[in-house]
Amino acid sequence: MGSEADATELTGPLLAGATAEEAVPPWREQLTVRGIVVSAILGVLFCLITHRLNLTVGIIPSLNVAAGLLGYFLVRTWTAALARFGIVSKPFTRQENTVIQTCVVACYGIAFSGGFGSYMLAMDQNTYELIGADYPGNRAEDVKNPSLGWMIGFMFVVSFLGLFSLVALRKVMVIDYKLTYPTGTATAMLINSFHTTSGAELAEKQVGCLGKYLSISFIWNLFKWFFSGAGDSCGFDNFPSLGLAAFKNTFYFDFSPTYIGCGLICSHIVNCSTLLGAIISWGFLWPYITSKAGEWYPADLGGNDFKGLYGYKVFIPVSVILGDGIYNIIKIIYATTKEIVNARSKQGRLPLVWVQDEDGSSKLSSEEKLLNEVFVKDSIPPWLAGSGYVGLAAISTATVPMMFPQLKWYLVLSAYVVAPLLAFCNSYGTGLTDWNLASTYGKIGLFIFASWVSQHGGVIAGLAACGVMMSIVSTAADLMQDFKTGYLTLSSPRSMFVSQLIGTALGCVIAPLTFWLYWTAFDIGNPDGMFKAPYAVIFREMSILGVEGFSALPQHCLAICTFFFFAAIAINLLKDVTPDSVSKFVPLPMAMAIPFYIGAYFAIDMFVGTVILFVWERVNRKESEDFAGAVASGLICGDGIWSVPSAILSIMRIDPPMCMYFKPSVAYGLI
Repeated sequence: MGSEADATELTGPLLAGATAEEAVPPWREQLTVRGIVVSAILGVLFCLITHRLNLTVGIIPSLNVAAGLLGYFLVRTWTAALARFGIVSKPFTRQENTVIQTCVVACYGIAFSGGFGSYMLAMDQNTYELIGADYPGNRAEDVKNPSLGWMIGFMFVVSFLGLFSLVALRKVMVIDYKLTYPTGTATAMLINSFHTTSGAELAEKQVGCLGKYLSISFIWNLFKWFFSGAGDSCGFDNFPSLGLAAFKNTFYFDFSPTYIGCGLICSHIVNCSTLLGAIISWGFLWPYITSKAGEWYPADLGGNDFKGLYGYKVFIPVSVILGDGIYNIIKIIYATTKEIVNARSKQGRLPLVWVQDEDGSSKLSSEEKLLNEVFVKDSIPPWLAGSGYVGLAAISTATVPMMFPQLKWYLVLSAYVVAPLLAFCNSYGTGLTDWNLASTYGKIGLFIFASWVSQHGGVIAGLAACGVMMSIVSTAADLMQDFKTGYLTLSSPRSMFVSQLIGTALGCVIAPLTFWLYWTAFDIGNPDGMFKAPYAVIFREMSILGVEGFSALPQHCLAICTFFFFAAIAINLLKDVTPDSVSKFVPLPMAMAIPFYIGAYFAIDMFVGTVILFVWERVNRKESEDFAGAVASGLICGDGIWSVPSAILSIMRIDPPMCMYFKPSVAYGLI
């Protein structure tokens, strides 16, 4: 999940960091064996983190900055270790640092766009049974269980097309349009600072800070494990910190380093929006609908029956997500069309970002000229991009129907015809706002193809088509984000593109393997367990909805969903038409929707993170700017690393020795 950001200015000092008097190495020297090894190691770690977040809450903060920082740390450790044995290593340049970061982002990006916590998991038997065999449109034949073979194959045939779809437009997006790509710019600033004398000192402190909080997070998870028992109701993850009554409505602090770290990374408005969504849903809406049991729906239904409260919990957040997504897509398509028209009238110059310098424009112009020269020097031939896309599309059109017979070849082909346009819109929007709307484009594709195929396998066809669309649109946006980083660090676009190809290939293997670790070790998809996989149910329900229409919704659910759909549009509109002084306090519907289904506990954890950051900014803003990202990355990475021994213990059927749980003292006594 990207964080919302306004277009930032590129100032002279930022560019100066990348244009010091240093030789820019040839593009082949920017790609190194040690860089690929480090990328693979970090790819495994970041895939584990992404899967963990995907299977628990579905919020994925940008890890680009953490990738740049950890890449710097591992290569520095590598060179220091070799130096102890008298082996002299080649210098570690900002370009190699950028290439490593690009490779890592491409690798763990597959863990997100691959749908391991959403569309792919929505096809499995568990999700089918959770929705119910008697649920209208939920057919037993619309099931495809995860398997390493077809998952790896599917990743390889759909993940590379996004790289070729927009690579020919890199100069237009980065130089001509001057799109900001806030995360890419921030990552470039970080990498540039590492490779200066003063910046290297700060980098060492940041690495030390990251390592410290990584260790704290790992040790804390180990400590929690001893009290977590054999079931899903034990331990600190189920600690009724706000009282047992609040605990029943999921209002409790569960001591999760990952969610606290997400709160430190995500913007204040994202964190506050999730808490507001939790209060609206679990504080008011669900208790009210529960009181209508027996009137709106049968009172004797199970907690996971879609004909009861569970149906409201799924469809209402779906309506908010769709309202938010449709509004943002229309807005971005409108902005894209408008700016392209303006660009043509102004001879290709799109003044989205103004470049300024306090010392005058002549120095800045020379810096910008150098950046532009390096960026266009090692060009990627348009014929290669075009033929690559056409060739890969042909292979995919032939092979995807073999994996998913419900998705005919002409449906796959039609997806690839429109995908470059959607990829452009998403990349353009990401450049302006830092929001990657790949999942929204995927959901729209899901609806269209599910409705198109209808009763003849529309559920699986819609989910598979969602995967095809998400993969292209997400990968293209990540590519442009990384090109922006490469532009500001004087990295060759050719080395960046090759790094993307290597990272994507690694991701096509690492992402399924790391997912399989979770799949075999934990009870994935259990709504009462740790790994709820919330989006699996949501995506399958959306696909069924595309096939069946609204007939399966519980009583009054359609009316409530309609209200929330238009409320999401209205909130977005309010955010866009009000002044900045007001709009910065308007919540984000997409962030509000997530706790509707998952629960309030993670929103409380993230709010704790945002409170810590808020106080830290008031006490020492400079220190918070320098170290908040390192602290957050350490907390998240420590939790991610712990998932490996935790999974091994689970596979070996080694249960924690104690179960800490709570009951009302009046009736049972406190244990």
